[in-house]
Amino acid sequence: MQPVTTQTLQEFNILKDVPENQLQWLIDNCGREYLNEGDYIYKPEVPLRGIHFVIQGTIEFYRLQNGNKQVIAEIGSRQVTGLLPFSRANLSLGFTLCKTDVDMLVLPKPLIKTMVGLHYELTQVLVMAMITRVRELTAAAQQNEKMMALGKLAAGLAHELNNPAAAIVRGSSTLKQHLQLFPETFKKLISVTMTEAQVNLVSTKMMGAIQREKQHIGLMDRSALEDGISDWLYDHGIKDPCDIPENFTEFGLSIKDLDEFAAQIPAEYLETVLIWINNNLTTERMVADIQEASQRISELVKSVKIFTHMDGGADKQYIDIHTGIRNTLVMMQHKLRKGNITVVEEFDETLPKVHALAGELNQVWTNLIDNSIDAMETNGKGTITIRTERDKEFVKVTVTDDGPGIPPEHLTRVFDPFFTTKEIGKGTGLGLDVVMMIIKQHQGTVKVASEPGRTEFTICFPING
Repeated sequence: MQPVTTQTLQEFNILKDVPENQLQWLIDNCGREYLNEGDYIYKPEVPLRGIHFVIQGTIEFYRLQNGNKQVIAEIGSRQVTGLLPFSRANLSLGFTLCKTDVDMLVLPKPLIKTMVGLHYELTQVLVMAMITRVRELTAAAQQNEKMMALGKLAAGLAHELNNPAAAIVRGSSTLKQHLQLFPETFKKLISVTMTEAQVNLVSTKMMGAIQREKQHIGLMDRSALEDGISDWLYDHGIKDPCDIPENFTEFGLSIKDLDEFAAQIPAEYLETVLIWINNNLTTERMVADIQEASQRISELVKSVKIFTHMDGGADKQYIDIHTGIRNTLVMMQHKLRKGNITVVEEFDETLPKVHALAGELNQVWTNLIDNSIDAMETNGKGTITIRTERDKEFVKVTVTDDGPGIPPEHLTRVFDPFFTTKEIGKGTGLGLDVVMMIIKQHQGTVKVASEPGRTEFTICFPING
């Protein structure tokens, strides 16, 4: 075992300019530890013991994410880790594993305050190391949280797109089969002889049905109308009505209309004319379904484009925050429905546009809403209230849920990096830390208040930040 000297510590990049007397004080007050490959220095929630100066070996800091190991940082020979001066951390927020055999010095936590009071240069370099570490971890955390948010939204978007896409496939396939029946109907129709008045009646009724705004009809009322039309068709010798009752009811054609047809159209042509009308209504319904599904997909794609701010640059722009919040809600519709969550919007539509980074703020709304949904999971239902208002030269946004609340002992730690109360694999503990970071970037503040049945996050930032 080689003794540690001041020359050994000067090989640490951050310690090379520290006076030798301060390095000697460090050697005299540190304990020396040897650990084997595979040993854990820390596990989650274990108190931090002090500052670790790695003489030889490699240490890995990681967390578990979705059941998988997520490496946060790797500390090698001649590097420093552990509890640095002025750090708020007291407990380990992840696993610290020896990837190789490790030889290190450890300055005990109680002596850090003494070091700060006695040795300015030594303290200064360790503080700079902490700042560098926070900067690197913050950048990595923000990128990781973006990918996590994107993954959540992608899963929800897949569900949202699946329904209209399936409707288009189903509708187009059925429409193709339906159109193949038209030649047979046309043969019968071409042999029909009707007066101009009779043709006008059929044309007027059919076009009126197609152009009529659809009315919502209750299930019981719809069933009664369809049964009435089925009975009418049977009484008039039309034994195989197919989907005539359903289509005529859908488009608002009633027994009164059928009576008009029967009064004007010769009995031998009545069935052919009604089938021809029904075929046109069926085609119209299928085309409308395909159009509605296509429009839904278009709206979702538009929401994705706005949400990710594809058309914007990296600089702040004047934006309507309601656009971002509403598009975030669109992107999260699947998870909201799955959680039986009601969203109440209390928006001040007179708010001016704010000078902000749209994509970053969308990440804030995503994290806050996602946390609220997760919090109410135990209830099986819930309500999220999103309120916007102006507070002098600031815009204030509150996101409130009626979940079980945050325990008092956790309330002061919810913004700490990697802190999470979710079970292993369900959360990274980066969401609220990223929220805080983004809002500070906008010169704003984030506050939280919680009690059983009510948790409220308040975001406040300048309109012209």
